[in-house]
Amino acid sequence: MTMRHFNIVPRDKSISAEAQHKIDYLNKPVGSLGRLESLARQICIIQHTLEPRLSCPSHIVFGADHGISDEHVSVSPKDVTWQMMINFTRGGAAVNMFCRQHGFKLHIVDMGVDHDLSAYGDIINRKVAYGTKNFLHEDAMTTEEFARAIDAGAEMTDMCHDEGCNILCVGEMGISNTSPSSIWMSLMGSIDIDKCVGMGAGLNTEGRNSKLSVLRRSIERFKNEHTTYTTEDIMRCFGGFEMVAAAGAMMRAAELGMIIMVDGFIMSACMLAASRMYPAILDYAVFGHCGDESGHRQMLSLMNAEPLLQLGFRLGEGTGALCAYPLIDSAVRMINEMGNFDNANISKYF
Repeated sequence: MTMRHFNIVPRDKSISAEAQHKIDYLNKPVGSLGRLESLARQICIIQHTLEPRLSCPSHIVFGADHGISDEHVSVSPKDVTWQMMINFTRGGAAVNMFCRQHGFKLHIVDMGVDHDLSAYGDIINRKVAYGTKNFLHEDAMTTEEFARAIDAGAEMTDMCHDEGCNILCVGEMGISNTSPSSIWMSLMGSIDIDKCVGMGAGLNTEGRNSKLSVLRRSIERFKNEHTTYTTEDIMRCFGGFEMVAAAGAMMRAAELGMIIMVDGFIMSACMLAASRMYPAILDYAVFGHCGDESGHRQMLSLMNAEPLLQLGFRLGEGTGALCAYPLIDSAVRMINEMGNFDNANISKYF
């Protein structure tokens, strides 16, 4: 199966100065709305207009299980993945609440949950396999499985885009997925794995040290078997189906010129991977928050990312990015709805 190529081009920044001029002449002191101003300028550049709009915001949650769970790298049992996927269909999770609050359409996608979810019609079935293989002993997925996951992610973005969406948020559900995220960060960022491994969703110090040992041995196995490797190799050999699909969704969103809302540690790892393949994708990315997982801020720094929030979140599901949406909305409203000094009949006071 051929790996999909995305045509992601850097945004035309010729409108940047004009957007900045419009922002500076709103009836306020220059720079007084801080981060909203740079955010509004970024959105103007993404949409190449001085009158940006947010349309049909959509959120995709990709779910899958990980073979590395067998090594007890997470405090939570693997069954939580399928249980939470069902909970999403009942509207009872944090992601449901935030989607309702902020007017997002939620799509739930089974990419590789180790459970039969076919009875739940609200879950889109794109299952590649019943979980990945244990990457301590072998590569997590085959080349064909990797390509299928990328394509499925892109397909979900196309579905949202066809519904009129121009701002996409992506989340995940997959017990143990901080482990592949830590390895992606380590290998793609040339950072020792010790600095990339945190407590996950509740590990104690002993559990964290055991997890670190498993990940070190996994990296050693990989390097012994792959003397040279690409970003795609790292993604395929360690990633989860939900993570690869998320990266595919992000890359397709950039190809379509959409705003991409990036969540916490796992989704930042997916954006990091996508940016290693297509650096221009970062032009389209708005980083919602810096989470509580060890290493997240350092991962963000690898992309020169400035997150909008820091609320101590470590839930995943896309919740941190969803909570940042009102700031994106405020930035767009600011540039569209505030008067300038001329039409407001106010003397410039700076």
